[in-house]
Amino acid sequence: MTDERWWVDVQTGAVQRDDERGPDRNVLGPYPTREAAEGWRRSHEGREDAWEDEDERWEGEEPPASTT
Repeated sequence: MTDERWWVDVQTGAVQRDDERGPDRNVLGPYPTREAAEGWRRSHEGREDAWEDEDERWEGEEPPASTT
C-alpha cells in the first residue's frame, strides 16, 4: 500500500498526484487512489442525493421540545 494521494484539478478536470497538483483552491481531494479521484463526480452526486433524501425526511417534522 502506498501513501500516494490523488487530487482533481477543478479547472481542467485532470487527476493529479500530490507532487503534480496546483493551488489548494483549485483542487478536490485528497483521494486514496487514482480511480477514486477519477470517480469524484459519482461520489459527489451520491452524497448530494443522500443529503436531499435526508432533507426530505426532515421536512414537516417538529423541532425537539425544549427541556429548559
